[in-house]
Amino acid sequence: MSSTQEITRCSWCGTDPLYMEYHDKEWGKTIHDDLIFFEFLTLEAAQAGLSWITILRRRDGYRNAFANFDVEKVAAFTEEDQQRLLQDAGIIRNRLKVSSAIRNAQLFMDVKKEFGSFNNYLYSFMPGGKPITTYHGRQVSTPESDAIAKDMKKRGFKFFGTTICYAFMQATGMVNDHIPACSFR
Repeated sequence: MSSTQEITRCSWCGTDPLYMEYHDKEWGKTIHDDLIFFEFLTLEAAQAGLSWITILRRRDGYRNAFANFDVEKVAAFTEEDQQRLLQDAGIIRNRLKVSSAIRNAQLFMDVKKEFGSFNNYLYSFMPGGKPITTYHGRQVSTPESDAIAKDMKKRGFKFFGTTICYAFMQATGMVNDHIPACSFR
C-alpha cells in the first residue's frame, strides 16, 4: 500500500492503536495453525460478556498465564494451576472461564486426535472446505457458526456459542467480514 493511498478501515476498530493494529495485521487473515486456533478459542471464550478490546489488552497476560497457548501444557494444568490463574491480574479472573479454558484444551486435543488437526475439524463445516469470502455485514452468526458451536457444545466445550464462534471465525479468517471498501479486505 503506497504512503499516498488513503487507508479505509472497518469502523469497529475505531482509533485505538492496539485495535487498529489487530484489525490491520490479524483480523480476517486466514490461518490454518492449530496453535493460533487454540489461542483464539481461549481468548474468544474469555471475551464472553466483555468487549474484545478488554481481552486484546490482556493478550500478553493470557499468553503468559496459559503457557504461550501450548494446548498440551494447558490441558495438563492442575487444580493448583487453576488457583494460580485465579490470582493472575493479567487475565480475566473468572472461575468458570478459567476452568473451561483448561477443559477446552483437553477437548481440543481430543478433536485433534479424531480429525488429525483442529483446522481439519473446523474446515469440515465450511462450504467446500474453504473460507467464506462473502461480506456478511453486521451478522453475528451463520449456519456454519451454528453448526460448529452446536457440535462443540455436544463435545463439551464451554463459552463457545454461535455468536462467539462467529467472532472466532472472523478473527481467524474463516470468514472475511472486512467491509468491501476496507484496505485490508
